[in-house]
Amino acid sequence: MDYVSALLPPVVMAALFIGVIRVIVKTQGGTNKTKEDAAVDAAYARMEGSPSSSRTDG
Repeated sequence: MDYVSALLPPVVMAALFIGVIRVIVKTQGGTNKTKEDAAVDAAYARMEGSPSSSRTDG
């Protein structure tokens, strides 16, 4: 029974990892992709449109 207790944690972690990867893959594309792309485009537009306060002209 020692082998069962030794193999259980890696098997559980592998199952959870596979679950996370499946969720990530399923949420890519579709309407979520459009919303994410729009948010990134808006962030870039804000960065390019506003002057940075960290720049020094000295």
